[in-house]
Amino acid sequence: MEQYLSVIPPALRDADVLRLKLNMVETLAPSLQNVPVRDLTRTNVRAWLEKTLDNLSPVQLMATPVRQQLVDAALADLIGYGPLELLLSDPAISEVMVNGPQLVFVERNGELFETDIHFEDVSHLMRIIDRILLPLGRRVDADNPTADARLPDGSRVNVVAQPVAVDGPVLTIRKFPQTKMTIEDFITLGTLTPIMARFLEACVVARLNIIITGNTSSGKSTMLNILTTYIPEHERIVTIEDAVELQIKQRHVVRLETKLPNVDGSGAVSIRDLVRNALRMRPDRIVIGEVRGAETLDMLQAMNTGHAGSITTVHANSPRDAISRLETMSLMAGVDLPLAALRKQISSALDLIVHMNRMADGTRKVMQITEVGGMEGDVVTQTDIYKFYPTRTGPDGKVYGDLKPTGIRPMFNPRLEVAGFKLGGEYFGLGL
Repeated sequence: MEQYLSVIPPALRDADVLRLKLNMVETLAPSLQNVPVRDLTRTNVRAWLEKTLDNLSPVQLMATPVRQQLVDAALADLIGYGPLELLLSDPAISEVMVNGPQLVFVERNGELFETDIHFEDVSHLMRIIDRILLPLGRRVDADNPTADARLPDGSRVNVVAQPVAVDGPVLTIRKFPQTKMTIEDFITLGTLTPIMARFLEACVVARLNIIITGNTSSGKSTMLNILTTYIPEHERIVTIEDAVELQIKQRHVVRLETKLPNVDGSGAVSIRDLVRNALRMRPDRIVIGEVRGAETLDMLQAMNTGHAGSITTVHANSPRDAISRLETMSLMAGVDLPLAALRKQISSALDLIVHMNRMADGTRKVMQITEVGGMEGDVVTQTDIYKFYPTRTGPDGKVYGDLKPTGIRPMFNPRLEVAGFKLGGEYFGLGL
């Protein structure tokens, strides 16, 4: 498997060209500090860079493509995302991972590659990080070395700075595709089947409480985005996220985002605060990007107090592990609840678990769609409605298998029928 990806245009690897780019940036940067923000458009800065280049180098000695690439690189350093712009503009790259100024990796078509991209030094990398964070009112420093953010296109950003990051600042960008993925795309890619898609649509419209589980980069957020498209237009949706990522098409949407504390430590707004506040906003649906702490208990209480149809994601290795994680995270709220009472809350709040996984070949699959059926003794019962059955791994590393129903009709099927979805036995592997 190829492990290296060359991204930098050949002309920009030349030492003289790089020196010229640095001179352009150093010459123009001081004068930009006094320019009003509204005038710092790409068009204006490009024009100023062209004039600066004319003064630094004879135009006739430089080929037009090289000149264009040089101006683009300098423009990215001055008001863009520096060397990362070459990666962010590639639609085949889904994730960018910067491990300090000299090491940049990408995920491309499901595989990891090291690239020839690098930053001049730690200060150069930190300038690009600040350029991403500051417009969102976020920051990283020695006292607050981690931050979550987003790019204007919705791509997810995570930053870990020194002293926590030993070898230099670490920047991870999960890119959002230029075109929003649809359920049809998932079907084409083999993530799920048309029957499973119709079943999930029925579950959302029927206002079942759903959690989407899986490991990192398994497609949870994409699935969450897709499921929200099934929410009827007339319903009021409140979304709650650490950094806004959801792309909900409905008009009646209220988007809430957490806030970091001020320099003096005050003013923080957590997901838990937002969940509590959302209950006073007359929501028809509460959609939480991810639960990972004490807010889990508030979410369960909301699901149990008339806010049906809520959807969220949880990191977990299986539907069974997801229940254990919900228990653990609920206990982080500091409420002295007996475990039996907590499990009863979970079993009555949740209706469905959609478990996803990123396979060894880089593809994403819906591994299980599982009904949460209630309690038997002190155990939360689960029943798989659909499941992925792997059969073999091909010589190319591709994982083959079957996505099919287990032959069990869910207990909540009458709720689907009331919502207008009369799913026959073929949807559940019955009478075939």
